[in-house]
Amino acid sequence: MAKPGELPMRGAVVAVVDDDPAIRHSLKFSLEIEGFSVRVYPGGAELLNDLDLAAAECLVIDQNMPGMNGLDLVASLRGRNQSAPAILMTSHPTATLRERAGKAGVPIIEKPLLENALIDRIRDVLARH
Repeated sequence: MAKPGELPMRGAVVAVVDDDPAIRHSLKFSLEIEGFSVRVYPGGAELLNDLDLAAAECLVIDQNMPGMNGLDLVASLRGRNQSAPAILMTSHPTATLRERAGKAGVPIIEKPLLENALIDRIRDVLARH
């Protein structure tokens, strides 16, 4: 357990799922600078096929991907008893998407990612989880 003032998530494993390689690598770089251990996946199938998926302590998932969207991926993970907190990234979320994400307990971060919004949200969900 972390001491007061100490960040309990240093070295925490964050899984990033995004079909855009530039975004995946940019997020990997920026999150590693913040002290996270980062794994990247080009889609939901690749994440679901990772035999060491249980090591992920936080999931950062793009909503709009070919094949399986972000919320469907979260539902698949929950069906596999994967309880790591998830954060959904998307541009211009609709009211319906916000409602579905809220019911699933998944916060939304809007693209473009500004300042430290994603890092702050990761720290927040890790601290609460």
